[in-house]
Amino acid sequence: MVLRDGYGRPLFHLRISVTNRCNYGCIYCHREGDFGRSDVDELTPYEIYLVAKAASDLDIRKFKLTGGEPLIRHDIVEIVKLINSLKPLDLALTTNGYYLAEYAGKLRDAGLRRVNISIPSLRRKVYEKITGVDGLSKVLEGVKEAVNAGFELVKINYVVLKGINDSEFWDFVEFSRKVNAILQVIELQPEGLGLTNYNKLHVDIGFFENLVKKKAEKVIRRKTMHNRPQYYVDGAIVEFVRPTCNPDFCMHCTRLRLTADGRLKTCLFRKPIFDLKTILRNPDFEENTKIEEVKKLIIKSNMLRKPYYV
Repeated sequence: MVLRDGYGRPLFHLRISVTNRCNYGCIYCHREGDFGRSDVDELTPYEIYLVAKAASDLDIRKFKLTGGEPLIRHDIVEIVKLINSLKPLDLALTTNGYYLAEYAGKLRDAGLRRVNISIPSLRRKVYEKITGVDGLSKVLEGVKEAVNAGFELVKINYVVLKGINDSEFWDFVEFSRKVNAILQVIELQPEGLGLTNYNKLHVDIGFFENLVKKKAEKVIRRKTMHNRPQYYVDGAIVEFVRPTCNPDFCMHCTRLRLTADGRLKTCLFRKPIFDLKTILRNPDFEENTKIEEVKKLIIKSNMLRKPYYV
């Protein structure tokens, strides 16, 4: 039976941060709302598996691996294999793409279904200004390898920043069409460094959405993903992610979050509420006991979920 919170919202997704570490220094990074130390005591692949198993037993069957940068973990393929052994409905990963050319085939073979690649600019110097790394050529090679690896879906994440990359919108539409990827246009979020730079860099991406809406040949709404519309325009598929001050986005949220050090969060903008490490590392607990105890906290966390914007 699908878990529902006090607002009737179903719980389908678990978003798992596998590390806080990153090889980039993006000026808009929100680090999944967990801007603590980068050297946190990360969960092991087996511990991540136990949490995913508990979630799966509760009909939470869709998982996304995030960071920091998840491909920094040398055991990321093992993590994917373990979660895939649970036969999830979906298993995805978000990456900056710097190491993706090396890992794409291995991740696909391990069972990864989808990949989101963050690209803040298609211009080398602008890309370096935003990320602190001259890595665009490596990332574009990673996109190519991801498409060749045969993932069910490849997405390009484009966070729009005022006066820096907001002139590249139609370049991104054309790029995503050429590489056969979905373009996900993301509004800057007031969290982490995004909060520090919010007033200076925030762009209302509704402007771009209105342009696309006028040109779209077809529109499909994704009911299980924040009621998000997909626009089919000029041979490309474009989505807009607008969480800030958006009650419709919040009312269609279907996820919990797990931090890299094993704490459950109900929302990007809210603090962690339960620490699972005390359960996962209790020497007196057998595997089944750990799973059952984690399930109890997932259920409690779900009942504490509530829309951030109402």
